[in-house]
Amino acid sequence: MNVTLRSRIVFCHIVSVICGTCFFNSFANAQNQNTAQEQNADRPNVLMICVDDLNDWIEPLGGHPQVKTPAIKALAEAGLNFRNAHCQSPLCNSSRTSVMLSRRPATTGVHGLNPWFRKIPALAKSKSMPQYFADAGYETYTAGKVYHNSWGRNLPAGSDPEFQHWGPGGWPGITPPKKLIPPTPAGNNPWVDWGVFDHQDNQKGDWKVADWAEEKLTVMPGDKPFFMAVGFFLPHVPCHVTQKWWDMYPEETLQMPPMQKNERANCSPFSWYLHWNLPEPRLSWLEHHNEHKNLVRSYLASISFMDSQVARVMAALEKSSHADNTIICLWSDHGFHLGEKEMMGKTTLWERSTHVPLIFTGKGIEPRSSNQPVELLDVFPTLADLAGLPVPEFVEGVSLVPLITDADAKSKRPAVTEHNPGNSSIRDERYRLIHYADGSEELYDMQQDPNEFNNRIDDESLAEVKERLQQYVPHNQVPLAPGSGQRILEEREDGLYWENQKIDPDNPPMSTGSTEKADLPRKVLSSK
Repeated sequence: MNVTLRSRIVFCHIVSVICGTCFFNSFANAQNQNTAQEQNADRPNVLMICVDDLNDWIEPLGGHPQVKTPAIKALAEAGLNFRNAHCQSPLCNSSRTSVMLSRRPATTGVHGLNPWFRKIPALAKSKSMPQYFADAGYETYTAGKVYHNSWGRNLPAGSDPEFQHWGPGGWPGITPPKKLIPPTPAGNNPWVDWGVFDHQDNQKGDWKVADWAEEKLTVMPGDKPFFMAVGFFLPHVPCHVTQKWWDMYPEETLQMPPMQKNERANCSPFSWYLHWNLPEPRLSWLEHHNEHKNLVRSYLASISFMDSQVARVMAALEKSSHADNTIICLWSDHGFHLGEKEMMGKTTLWERSTHVPLIFTGKGIEPRSSNQPVELLDVFPTLADLAGLPVPEFVEGVSLVPLITDADAKSKRPAVTEHNPGNSSIRDERYRLIHYADGSEELYDMQQDPNEFNNRIDDESLAEVKERLQQYVPHNQVPLAPGSGQRILEEREDGLYWENQKIDPDNPPMSTGSTEKADLPRKVLSSK
């Protein structure tokens, strides 16, 4: 055989091997791709509904005896209703950061309305919940208020998107020409408003968010699983409603939240520093201006309107081809005070501020309720687990699937809420311990005293309970994140600062109710 012929044979052999290898690889890749597509097609979709400033005033939690929330009630009756769920921070941005990353404020340093975590160098590359689902082959969608201020739309070039598809942002929608209530403290914030005025429901931001969700659920293709996050703004202020919802709660029969005179007399005076100066007025302002009933009525009416938008989204899902293969999760970022503890708003460590709805519904989830303490931190790992994805190692929450599948299962830890470094609440199945940065504490028996009227921190019969819960108080907290602002309490060399203004206990900017000025702490935290 001459060299030329031998070369041709060798060449043909090489080509045949290469072609065969390429064909095999292409065939294998096609098989793998088909397998991946089949696996993706079998994975359940995820519909996550988050609500702003919604406390436990919903029918499934019974926080208010007159509230009407038929859609959320139906959702809870179809799945697992966690009746003892708590936020990790009683403020919008810090709570939502914790939910979307499954990390505590103690490890992110995010305690205020600023900054967004992507602007913090140590967190800029963190994997968020929607990004994790996108990496697993999900198509991701969002509308409304999911991240605070609807952050995440405009990321730097080259960044992984927070979501692949964006609808309208979270906002109130139409507002009246001027505020409906008298000027409020701390600058008369235009959003601190409530009441009824002449407008249509379809002019509200939440209506437009539900419009978008209805449309997407109707046309969503079935060849790829989706992760959709829908955020509703109400009952966040401004609590403006149309006459229909206002009339649902007549003033003559309206039940006000349970309160006591001088309710904070046996609370730690340091608690006032956690909300030293807010746009939301104190109870004394509400009573002086005869606005307390109007606020409660507007809040209830806003909740019922928001519930009607949840109903629209659920109806669209039910009519779609995805109804039988979608996990639904509903949660609120934190609670809200409506006069309890002599204040309005959030940013406290009591039940009214930390207690939130948390509901999971979907295939294989048996309808029932659980009183085990759980955290919003657990939403990310739980949804991953329910979707058949590995629970990421980087999350700090735990999957609640063991509690979902086993009615006798117990939580392995209490729920922890933080608000500014050094201040935390520990909530188990029965008790709440609050630890403040000056070392003062409060202890409540939530079975006997659900409104937290009786601080039993000095009760010797509860010494074992106090000691057990104290083990969960966060101590190794990272410093405040760079750029922290809005609702920030900070210790400096010369004292305590609120919003970069030094605190003067002799001149509170707002009412401290039954707490005497002389009782307000006057020492820096490090001197305790």
